[in-house]
Amino acid sequence: MTISKKIFGPFLITGMLFMSSAFAVDGHEHNATLHETTATEAAPGQDHDAAQHEHTKGADYDEKTALALSQAAIGQTVGDYDFLDGSGKTIALESLHGKPLLISLIYTSCYHICPTVTTNLAKTVEIAREALGDDSFSVLTIGFDTPNDTPDRMRLFAKQRSINIDNWHFVSASAATMKHLGSDLGFSYFSTGNGFDHMIQATLVDADGKVYRQIYGMAPEPPALVEPLKEILYGEQVAATPIEGWLNNIKLFCTVYDPTTGRYHFDYSLFIALGVALVMLGATAWFIVSAWRKTSPS
Repeated sequence: MTISKKIFGPFLITGMLFMSSAFAVDGHEHNATLHETTATEAAPGQDHDAAQHEHTKGADYDEKTALALSQAAIGQTVGDYDFLDGSGKTIALESLHGKPLLISLIYTSCYHICPTVTTNLAKTVEIAREALGDDSFSVLTIGFDTPNDTPDRMRLFAKQRSINIDNWHFVSASAATMKHLGSDLGFSYFSTGNGFDHMIQATLVDADGKVYRQIYGMAPEPPALVEPLKEILYGEQVAATPIEGWLNNIKLFCTVYDPTTGRYHFDYSLFIALGVALVMLGATAWFIVSAWRKTSPS
């Protein structure tokens, strides 16, 4: 009886420590899933086609309706549309499939909100690229004031914001394209005497062209973009090999945001916890074998 306690006592303690470490990792995963489920839920009872908006002059802008319409778009496939970039070159939306795409909508005659939102978005995009890789996703900024947001004005808008980032396109759209695209993205805008009332949102589209997440506000925090990007890039990515899948899981859970610096970094604490657990398991196994050898008949 004394020998059993000596042999199995450390083993039980080590097992409890190992299990507590596993639960901490599982809690992290659960929070990430919860976060995904909460942010990607469509508004209940919303019929997207029935709620299709008309961009009429002088229409009253209702934030609750606009938000419900925006959330109802999640999960929808964005159609294939053609745009013109600042040089007049055609960019097909289909050509941007294969990796996540962040779509923002602005109008170039906006003197405050759209420039500020775009400048803030550029800062968040830079942090996301730093954390996930320069080529991990694309950005598309579209002018929705179709008569005025010409390719030249879109190019000038980007230049005035000092935005010259690879895979970020500032483009113009036709009125027909904008009507259907606005419906696909759940984006509401209404003409007023001084410009437009519109939803301040950026839409994250996954690699298959489906709306994955809506990001709201004038200055969203980096996790609002980076976390869903991590989910798309690493959480749902089909790994070519078991090793690649293991590496994707490491990137998903170990790339963490530090609010004090406003940057992402790789967190090694998981490896340290696993290393300690393995050492303790090894020590326990050695103790059991040693005790067994001492008590076994020679």
